[in-house]
Amino acid sequence: MFGESPFALIAGAGPGIGRAAALRFAREGYRVAVLAKPGETTEALQAEGSLPLVLGVDVADRRALREALAQVEAALGFPEVLVWNASHGQPGCITQAEDAALLGDLEANLLAPLDAIRWVLPSMRAAARGSILITGGGLGLDPKHSLASSSLGKALQRHLALLLDGEFREQGIHAATLAVCGFVQPGTPLSPDAVAGALWELHVQERGTWERERLLRG
Repeated sequence: MFGESPFALIAGAGPGIGRAAALRFAREGYRVAVLAKPGETTEALQAEGSLPLVLGVDVADRRALREALAQVEAALGFPEVLVWNASHGQPGCITQAEDAALLGDLEANLLAPLDAIRWVLPSMRAAARGSILITGGGLGLDPKHSLASSSLGKALQRHLALLLDGEFREQGIHAATLAVCGFVQPGTPLSPDAVAGALWELHVQERGTWERERLLRG
């Protein structure tokens, strides 16, 4: 079960969307744990001061992810909001991609988020509430042949969110994907703050009005 004060986990945070989402949930009164890209991103988020737990971890590394989730659980318990904001891919056409690279991307884009989702599901089921929000992109809707790996990854994550919605909506768990269709840039409709605001809006929707997919265009 969840603790007394609301708690959100942002997995795969970078200096753009992930940081903005973490700070938005913190401003709304949530305790926020962040799994951030190791290095400067982690250090910058730790310096924010309003985030109780920031761990430097590559969430595509499933063993490291599981260890980080255990640390989160020990420190804060289970979140009622899981934001998955990570994807993996490399440029190139599908026929040029090596099998090992494609399998690695499959693991990072599907199995890693599933690890986090399976970890949090028992508490969400017990509470009959919770949000699982997956940030996606336009490549999941309109694939580019020169970005085949990333296109497949975004499509996988889009379908993951839609499948979760079908499986868990009746149990009170809101699963949704937010497709950011364009480049994230400050001062535009696709600014980090705008994306974070859309994630927050998805989380606080009334149950009868839940969206399972929202497209955010520039």
